[in-house]
Parts: sequence; C-alpha cells; structure tokens
Amino acid sequence: MKKYRDHYFLKAKRENYPARSVYKLKEIDKRFGILKQGMRVLDLGAAPGSWSLGAAEKIGPSGRVLAADIQTTETVFPSNVTFMQEDVFERSAEFEQALSETGPFDVVISDMAPKTTGHKFTDQARSSNLCFEALAVASLHLVEGGSFVVKIFMGPDVEAYVKQMRTLFTAVKSFKPKSSRSESKETFYIGLGFKGLPEFSEQEGED
Repeated sequence: MKKYRDHYFLKAKRENYPARSVYKLKEIDKRFGILKQGMRVLDLGAAPGSWSLGAAEKIGPSGRVLAADIQTTETVFPSNVTFMQEDVFERSAEFEQALSETGPFDVVISDMAPKTTGHKFTDQARSSNLCFEALAVASLHLVEGGSFVVKIFMGPDVEAYVKQMRTLFTAVKSFKPKSSRSESKETFYIGLGFKGLPEFSEQEGED
C-alpha cells in the first residue's frame, strides 16, 4: 500500500508539483471535462498550489485562476494565477473585490479540508462546514452552466449536502480518484450545469 501511495508522491516530485493532489484534479477533469482553454477558475483551499497549477496548465495563458487558502504557500505560480491568503469564512474586502474583478467563474474547485483531530465525527462536521461554505461561494460566483468540484469526508451530512447541490446543478456526480489514498474517507462531488440561484432564495427572510 505504501508503494502505491509513493507512486503519486514521486510522480509529483518528478513533474514539479508541490503535492500529489494534482492527479486527483487531473482524473476529475479527464472524467468530466470541466476545464477548457480560456476559462476562469476559482480554487478554494489552494495551498500548496497543485490544483491551481494543474488548472492553469489546462486553461492556458488566456485563462485566469484566482486561488485562496487560509495558509500561505511558497509555490511560484504562472502569470495567469493569483494567490491570496484568505479565510473563506471571513472574506476580506480585497478578496471580495478580486472575486468580482476575476469572476464570474466557469469552474469553482474546492480541495478544502479541516485540520484533522482524529475524532471521526468532529472531522466530518468540520469538513461539512467547509463544503457548505464552498457551495455558497460557488453559488454567488459561478456562471450559468458552470461546474463545481468539492472534496468531502463521507459522513451523516453528505445526503443533505448532495440534495442542496441538486437544486443548483443539472447533474451531480460522485467520484473517487484512483490517486486518492485507499484508506482515505474523502470523496469528490462534481456539480455540472449550474442553474443559477433559485428565485425563492432571494425572498427568504421576508416573512
């Protein structure tokens, strides 16, 4: 099993990616075809930067990636990537401006994960909170017909989360990349064909 894990770690080193996670995005893109030349991509939970690099390669110099993570990174990005150190739950005015200026986005990707405690239900709950926030951000900044990719640790909140995704996208798929560690509880959900925010959401709270 360790040999299997090392394959992607060593491959990332050889191909100059800061982490093996890039191959998960590559598998998702190969399966669902979400990234194309000239697209605008929002990458949440971007550090250390592998997903941003992988997306930047696929969308080319005419595309744009806005990347954000609560942690900083020493990765050197190409000119079509802007990285900002940012807390997605407490977004700064500077980041909100960047979202407005770079977006709307064709694709929102989220590899956000909580710091694990080793306590299964705590980790699942924290993962769920990040996923719901990523979906909220995507709902505000995706173009109609856009795509959304999110990592989630499987747990009791997943059913409700997928149900909410289905109100926003024409299709919702689950996918476990081969490059995910076999013992990992992570799964990726892909929302295809963003429908836009439902009209009733604008009227909530008026009663």
